[in-house]
Amino acid sequence: MSHASGTPGARPTRRAGRWERYRVTHPFSAQDQAGLWGAIVGVVALAALLGWALDMKGGVVIVAALPFIVSWFENRRTAFQFDASGARFGTVPVPWADVTQFVVATPADGTQTLIGARLRPGANLPAGAVAPPPHPAMPAPVHVAVPRNRFELAKMVHKARTYAPSHVQIVIAEPSGERVAS
Repeated sequence: MSHASGTPGARPTRRAGRWERYRVTHPFSAQDQAGLWGAIVGVVALAALLGWALDMKGGVVIVAALPFIVSWFENRRTAFQFDASGARFGTVPVPWADVTQFVVATPADGTQTLIGARLRPGANLPAGAVAPPPHPAMPAPVHVAVPRNRFELAKMVHKARTYAPSHVQIVIAEPSGERVAS
């Protein structure tokens, strides 16, 4: 297991050219596409303006802004993620020290999978974080709904064995009871 950074809010670490994280995204919506194209057009317009006003190379502005646009776009689409610093449910970060189990539930409606976390006794959500309203199929207090077609349990289990601390279990919640994912 590789934990390069134990500090909360740390970015994922790189190993062998790949990010050490597991991530599930929301579908690419028209609103996301409009935001991305709006950001690109805005940066190009700013580059042209600065190039004209300051006699500056516009490409510098574009190259400097590109990482911020990509980061904003990735954060906007991320529904669930875990990496070296902990787990993130939408915009709610939860450090590894507070997570005891990941809970996966598939409601009967068939369109979404719920991914949640059981927290250690006495653990609280970060300041300003709001827990989602309870869902009858999800026994964990912190959870997020992801599209069922974007979630792969086998991949999550494999990545958790590789990147998550050994004390974290993945549990499948079914109407008949719970079982540990293998």
